Amino acid sequence: MPPITIRLNPNDTVVVARVDLMAGTDVPGEGIKTVGFVPAGHKLAIKPVAVGEPIRKYGQIIGFATQPIAVGEHIHTHNCAIGSFDRDYAFGVDAHPTDFVPVESQATFQGIVRPDGRVATRNYLGVVTSVNCSATVARRIVALIDREVRENWPGIDGAVAITHGTGCGMASQGEPVDLLRRTLVGYARHPNFAGVLLLGLGCEANQVAAMVQSGGLKTGALLETMTIQESGGSSKTIEGGVARLKAMLPEAAKATRIPVSASHLTLALQCGGSDGYSGITANPALGAAVDLLVRHGGTAVLSETPEIYGAEHLLTRRAQSRKVGEKLIERIKWWEDYTAINRGSMDNNPSPGNKAGGLTTILEKSLGAVAKGGSTNLTDVYRYADPITAKGFVFMDTPGYDPVSATGQVAGGATMICFTTGRGSVFGCKPTPSLKLATNSALYRRMTDDMDINCGPIADGDASVAEMGERIFQHVLKAASGEPTKSEALGFGDDEFQPWQLGAVM
Repeated sequence: MPPITIRLNPNDTVVVARVDLMAGTDVPGEGIKTVGFVPAGHKLAIKPVAVGEPIRKYGQIIGFATQPIAVGEHIHTHNCAIGSFDRDYAFGVDAHPTDFVPVESQATFQGIVRPDGRVATRNYLGVVTSVNCSATVARRIVALIDREVRENWPGIDGAVAITHGTGCGMASQGEPVDLLRRTLVGYARHPNFAGVLLLGLGCEANQVAAMVQSGGLKTGALLETMTIQESGGSSKTIEGGVARLKAMLPEAAKATRIPVSASHLTLALQCGGSDGYSGITANPALGAAVDLLVRHGGTAVLSETPEIYGAEHLLTRRAQSRKVGEKLIERIKWWEDYTAINRGSMDNNPSPGNKAGGLTTILEKSLGAVAKGGSTNLTDVYRYADPITAKGFVFMDTPGYDPVSATGQVAGGATMICFTTGRGSVFGCKPTPSLKLATNSALYRRMTDDMDINCGPIADGDASVAEMGERIFQHVLKAASGEPTKSEALGFGDDEFQPWQLGAVM
């Protein structure tokens, strides 16, 4: 029988309940009894904690006691809160040489090699909209061609409309529109798109021509542009758009899968609907998979800046240079200013669902979230939707909201997503396949149609973090080779594109 609690570090003041614990339950190995009911995934004290004293999990501070806490007592929002404390950034002290696998021995997957040498994991046609005003026309174009593509053109995964709710009501110059253009351009040149139609209305702030120019895009047979106003209205644009996508089909159909090195993969790391198991099972297991991918020459992208807050010092210690570490801290300080300006707080996270699952403060959530990044060096830090060019483990500055965060990662070039969840996310993403990793076996059984991998065996005592990391790595290679993910089987991914919207809507 596995233990009823999980201790994560010898210096912790808490253990985590693996199952629901009734009042008066003996905790084997700790020599204590529960004072009251402690739900599965939640924490209980193994030492008395005075008011104002730090509470430790993972060997790190997750909060401070707001009232005296007795041994065996449930620790949660009623007696634990975030507080200020100094963090030692110690830039680069934990950086170490990576034990790379020789090129000839690197893992492989069946990838699609584009003419410019980039490698795709899927083969879509896309209609990328400059503004919300062209969204309906884009969807109509895709609706008329998607089924034909999937049924009559083997090797092409379908057509996707990349639509959003912005693109006007903003200045035509400045950071908000620059960020939007960077995101849309990233999708337009994503390797998982064989061909793209850029579609605008014609009078919007975010002009199609400005997108092409700012992104250095080259129009041609596989990158066309249209505006509804110049094309004579909606009906004519739909007819013309369908014709342009059909003209791309013969070239897109030439794509074939061949064995390529895992070094060509860029893996986006996401977590959503996190719970008390996230930092114990799925996140560290994904981190072990990341270490494997990096050793095989690939790239992994950690994001969600508000959800590493309080744990950023663990990343700066792994920075390959002081410059890289300082880039991360600059983004942390930007977020502190951003939330202050908007009269918010960095501790507005965790969500109600996270708290129900056992996460108490943003510090605790962040410490678990950072585990997705494994243990290799932090090689670079990127702005939202910037092209990712470095190899290894990198960070991209994004909000914590999953669709917005993943949108930035895909715009940066991510060709696979691994998404850990404890409460049950159903996130899908086109054109990049998304694998869902359940943190606990109960969730996996309850939502088996949505979950790709069950990391619950770690908590159940049936698998180690390293073993589960190897399983995840192998599953990533299979999905990158074309094996459908659960979200793809369900047809998800058409509505999850959500660019980060900065500034006022005018």
